[in-house]
Amino acid sequence: MALTEGEAQTSAGAPPDEGVGGPDLSAYLTETGPGGRRLDLLVSGAHCAACIARIEGELADTPGVASARLNLSTGRLAVGLEPEGDPGRVVRALDRIGYPATPYDPDSARQAQDREGRELAMALAVAGFGAGNAMIFSVPVWAGLFGQELGPATRTFMQWASAGVGAPCAVFAGMVFFRSAWKALRAGRANMDVPISIGVILTLVVSFQETLLMGRDTYFDAAVTLLFLLLIGRWMDHALRRRARSAAADLLALQAPSAVLLAEDGTERMSPLRLVRPGDRLRVRPGERVPVDGVVETGESEIDNALLTGETTPQPVHPGVTCRAGALNLTGLLTLRAEAACEDSTLARIARLVESGAQFRSTYVQLADKAAAIYVPVVHTAAALTFVVAWMLGIPVREAVLRAATVLIVTCPCALGLAVPAVQVAAASRLFRRGVLVKSGAGLERLAEADHVAFDKTGVLTEGRPRLLNADPTDIARAAPLARASSHPLARALAEAAGEGPAATGAIEIAGQGIEARAEAGLMRLGRAAFVGAPLSGNQTELWFRDADGALFRFAFADALRPEAVGLVAALAERGLSASILSGDVEAATLRVAGRVGIPDWRAGLTPQGKVEALDDLKAAGRRVLMVGDGLNDVAALSHAHVSMAPGTALDASQSAADLVYPADHPERIAEAIDTARAARRRAMENFAFAALYNLVAGPAAMLGFVNPFVAALAMSGSSLVVTLNALRLLNGGRR
Repeated sequence: MALTEGEAQTSAGAPPDEGVGGPDLSAYLTETGPGGRRLDLLVSGAHCAACIARIEGELADTPGVASARLNLSTGRLAVGLEPEGDPGRVVRALDRIGYPATPYDPDSARQAQDREGRELAMALAVAGFGAGNAMIFSVPVWAGLFGQELGPATRTFMQWASAGVGAPCAVFAGMVFFRSAWKALRAGRANMDVPISIGVILTLVVSFQETLLMGRDTYFDAAVTLLFLLLIGRWMDHALRRRARSAAADLLALQAPSAVLLAEDGTERMSPLRLVRPGDRLRVRPGERVPVDGVVETGESEIDNALLTGETTPQPVHPGVTCRAGALNLTGLLTLRAEAACEDSTLARIARLVESGAQFRSTYVQLADKAAAIYVPVVHTAAALTFVVAWMLGIPVREAVLRAATVLIVTCPCALGLAVPAVQVAAASRLFRRGVLVKSGAGLERLAEADHVAFDKTGVLTEGRPRLLNADPTDIARAAPLARASSHPLARALAEAAGEGPAATGAIEIAGQGIEARAEAGLMRLGRAAFVGAPLSGNQTELWFRDADGALFRFAFADALRPEAVGLVAALAERGLSASILSGDVEAATLRVAGRVGIPDWRAGLTPQGKVEALDDLKAAGRRVLMVGDGLNDVAALSHAHVSMAPGTALDASQSAADLVYPADHPERIAEAIDTARAARRRAMENFAFAALYNLVAGPAAMLGFVNPFVAALAMSGSSLVVTLNALRLLNGGRR
């Protein structure tokens, strides 16, 4: 029997830790060039920036691996393999560090994400139930500490009742953190889940000890309440990653689900898009989207590239012109020769740019992880020393354990864990009341760091649709019947300006040229200058009309500037942000808008990849860019920028890719969002400073025996309350 590639290497003397060969993964490899291959895997168990660093770092040291990139939002790990690279070795390396992987399948990825969401929702519900019900039995015990003394039997009953409700709920809800902490410890590192898990487990152990010994201090309710608060933040993080995952899916949904293939004899048949290969002949009718990138073989038409390039004017196409996937065929029947498969189309490449750009790592999360890495050895060593020293000084073992537990309870990183989520929730609430939807807490953090704004032109600084400029009402009325009979965007704008009325009968639309109809006095035409016999008049968007007597009438169109655009650019300059325009529209239209809003730095005619490259140039110059866009051609740039915003009228894919969504009619909300983000950054740093100061004071006090477990629990809760109240200050105003 023939061996698979992995089995052959194993039998030839693979290292012992590589194990057996495992399944043959060669069917899941994609050729990426001469000798290059890519393996896409679905990774389980990755939740944070530390997981990304661990996985990518491990694979970087794996022989035969050229590159590794994990998308945390989708769980997709793209591994570049060298010619001698073994895909089985990659999977085994991931298993060894606790991140099992399977070949990537979009349906499996979606099911895994949905399963994680259900688990978090269940854990959150159980923690909420446990916190509320355990408190019912704990409150009488607390009251007994202030003079309302309970009898020993009653107090013990209340403690056991609290344990019966709180402990199972804490264990169930805490599994989210326990699993993460165990993986971190196995990998020889510490994350925020390690101290949380140790604190919860030790709190439960000490509480059971006190209950069994009929002591006074138990904390079942505190343990499950802490988990409830932390699970709220964990569930919100999952929801944000789910939204990020949908951006690429929204993009690919714009592709036609099938294509019309032409056989050699001219017969047509419908084919799933995934079966289309380069060289296939396709037919695209008016009103249909181009399924894959292809070159026109026969036919003439106009295509709407607004989704791809942002250009509002339809583009004429003829034999030899390339059409991109996602473009809308407006007027004529086209026959295309496919140049790429669906997975290599323009839309698919944009989707991959979106995925690769969605991996920003929160500075605050990294700071919290670094704090946890310091916290775990320092605090737990301090607790151990407290127990040893107290025992050596003759303090009873039970009291020594309580003193060590007090150290862990009073220094539990609740304030540190809530420092950022509390601020982000408060900031998001304030912006929501102003009509701004915050989709990413890390995005809010990055918004505070932005020092440059890159605007798309169409739909952001302008209204995003052509409007008829000043024209004589009589001339409009003459051309209106033909305009009403056409589906061309400029003709529709002309018809809208004319108002309701009759459409020309017997009108015929000429692909890529215009529309004509015969009247009693002669032939009328509406369309391009050459079509009606008029001279070209410059670079302005225009339509020409020739009436039955041969008289010519010109109609000029422009995309109207939003009234608030000039004020927005000035407001951003006041806040120290420079601005530029990155547009897919023609140079003349871009220059006109740039001059009116006062932005000297602009680029026109950019493709989606071109916008990403422009952002890379700004990044290389040290700028942290806020990208504002609304079209399909902006999706990759929105994902790739330091932070991004999209108007509420933007495509679903653009809104999914953006970190914040603002009301389209109020672009001034962009400046307000920046003010709020900067205020949130100040509140977060204040919370970090308070959490550090609190632990520096409370920790030594507990070690010296000045704090008992009850006071420790109150202090721990009080520290969380302080950072929350500080965060709530954001609800009162903008720039403080």
